[in-house]
Parts: sequence; C-alpha cells; structure tokens
Amino acid sequence: MDPVHNPFSPGAGCAPPELAGRSGIERDAKVRLQRISLGRPAKSMMLVGLRGVGKTVLLDQIRKNAEAIGIQTVRIEAPENRSLPALLAPALRVALLQMSKMDAAREFATRGLKALAGFAAKLKIKYSDIEVGLDYEPEPGLADNGDLELDLPILLEQVGRAAKALKTALVMFIDELQYVKELEMAALISALHRCSQEQLPVTVVGAGLPQLRGRMGAAKSYAERLFDFPEIGPLNDEDAAAAIVRPIQGEGAEINEEAVKVIIERTKGYPYFLQEWGKHIWDAAPESPIQRQDVLRASDIAIAALDESFFRVRFDRLTPSEKKYLRAMAVLGPGPHRSGDIAEELHHKVTALGPTRANLIFKGMIWSPTHGDTAFTVPLFDEFMKRIMPGDSWKTDGV
Repeated sequence: MDPVHNPFSPGAGCAPPELAGRSGIERDAKVRLQRISLGRPAKSMMLVGLRGVGKTVLLDQIRKNAEAIGIQTVRIEAPENRSLPALLAPALRVALLQMSKMDAAREFATRGLKALAGFAAKLKIKYSDIEVGLDYEPEPGLADNGDLELDLPILLEQVGRAAKALKTALVMFIDELQYVKELEMAALISALHRCSQEQLPVTVVGAGLPQLRGRMGAAKSYAERLFDFPEIGPLNDEDAAAAIVRPIQGEGAEINEEAVKVIIERTKGYPYFLQEWGKHIWDAAPESPIQRQDVLRASDIAIAALDESFFRVRFDRLTPSEKKYLRAMAVLGPGPHRSGDIAEELHHKVTALGPTRANLIFKGMIWSPTHGDTAFTVPLFDEFMKRIMPGDSWKTDGV
C-alpha cells in the first residue's frame, strides 16, 4: 500500500478523513447558532468528553459550519497558565476590527474597541499577561472598572450590538475550557447571561474534559440554563467501521470485515485510536484488500506509537506520587473507582492522598464522575500504566 496515499491522520486536533457519528451534533449546533444570530433564545453547547474522542475536531467543524452561513467567529484555546482576559482581548479585537469595516456596524464596533481599551488597561493590573493592541483611546466609564465580572458583560454587550447591526452573531469557540479558573468562568457565564437577557447575539461554544460540566455549575448555578453539555464518546460499531472503511475505499482500496472487527475491538471505538490504527494498518498491508493478519501485525506498532506520543506526553508531566496513584488505579481496571479502593491499594488513608488526587484533576488526568469516584480522562490509560510501570516494584516507592 502506497504510504503517500495513506488517508489517515492521527494528530492532536487533526481532522479525520471521515468525521463519522457526529452529524447530529453538527446539525443541532447549526440550528442553535442560527437562532442566536436572529436574537431568539437558544442554549449554546459545551462538548464534554475524554481525551481522544474528537472534541477539538468537532468544535472546529461546528466553527466552519457557522462561518459558512455568515456567523462571525473567534477561536481560542485555554491553556493552564493563561488568564481568560488575556485570551479574549486579542480575539475580540480582531472580531471588532472586522466588524468595524462594515458601515452598518462601524459605530458599534468602534465603541466596542474603546470598551476593549478600557477593559485591557484597567485589568492589566490584575491580569499581567494581557497583551493587546489598542486602536482607540478608552471611553471613561465603559468597561473600565477593573473588575472582570463587571467589565466583561459591558464589553460583550458592545460586541453584541455590533454583531446585531450586521444581522449576525459573534461566537467564541473555546477549547480546553476546563482550565479556565472558576472566578474567570463565573465572569464569562455572567456576561453571556446578560447578552442573553438583552437578546444580543453573542455566545460561546466550548469543549473540555468531563469535569467542565461541574466546574461551570460551581461557577454559576444557572449555567445549565445557558448551555447544554452533549457528551462526546467513543463511536458505535457502525460509525467506527465507517471511520475506517470509507477513507480506505476513497483511495481505491478495500478492507475485509474481519479486519474491521479487530480494529474496533482494539480501539474501543475511540476516534483518535481509530486514526492511529488506520495509519499503521495501511502502511503494514502489502496489498488490498487489507486482511485480519495485517491488523494484528500493525497493532503492536500502533500501541508503541501511542505509548510514545499520546500517552507518554501526559505521563511525563506527572510527579512520582501521581504516577503511583494512577498505577494503583490501573490495578483496579479502567474505572471509575472509589477513592477508598485506590487508597486501600496504596495502603494510605483517603485524606492523605487528597492533594495528589487534586493535582491529577487539575492536570486533566482524572475526574470525578460522582462524589467519591475517580476515573481516567484518557481512554485505555490503565493499560498504558501497566506497560510503562510493569510488575510490582512501584508499590515499594514512597508516595
């Protein structure tokens, strides 16, 4: 099989050749955003799910669909070490500058840029990482209180008025939203609530790990009235098969049914893993049709590739005590697990392991599906932990 024509593309946020199983969410998001652009009430969406389920790909596809129908968008990724104001300010500046070129929105967009100038100047004292070009002098009293929860609603209101003048919406697409600090999250939700009350077409479509739902609820109790939280999970067997078969057929090749079944069994239907297996079976197969034995031969290579990239990059961020905690979870299986069972496996009290567990949640390695439960955010990470820390020697290391 010619590697030049390999259709599969494993990589962080890389669009797969076949976005299988997500068309319903795409259609739903498009309707919601069209309603918001008309000033009609509609909840926006927060895509939640484990690593490797394709949240980023789906978020980008929804953004492209929105842009295709004339909706203004900005794309933001929230890393662990940046403040929300620092992320929003430059993105909103670009959006306002674009809208200011249109006669219908020029006045509103210009006032929005003045609001942004006051917003950035006053908040820079608290959020020193804000860096944004200022095109106008601030307007006194406009988004310049120096309090994020007071100023962000005023700023987004000005953005919303410019978008409304253009008969469109401004949608902020924010990935890795679970990393936004609670007070900053509260300010964002409050600002969006105000826009909704004023029927202004501004909203956020976000993506994050499963803990995002709880974090937004903790930040503002009415978050559930502004957003729905569709859970993005592994593909069912039919969609997983389509994600493999259609790209192969698109290149004029074939794969037999038994080979597809083995891929689905090994990947558990997780989209990123399907891409990884697809890449390696294509390269391993001598000819079409791809056979079951080609998949078996390529599986070891696919697992090794995942170990060195997808899994290892997360493992290397962990402290020794965090690695040991996850290894104890792996003994118990995929999960979720009771925190008490993990503590028992480590021969420690639950309270003594609290800081380690909290750090792992902050790093996005685990989450709590229900009170007292702990689960991996990375699919198949229990199997990786057994490979990277084999045997029982890890038990003798101190936490």
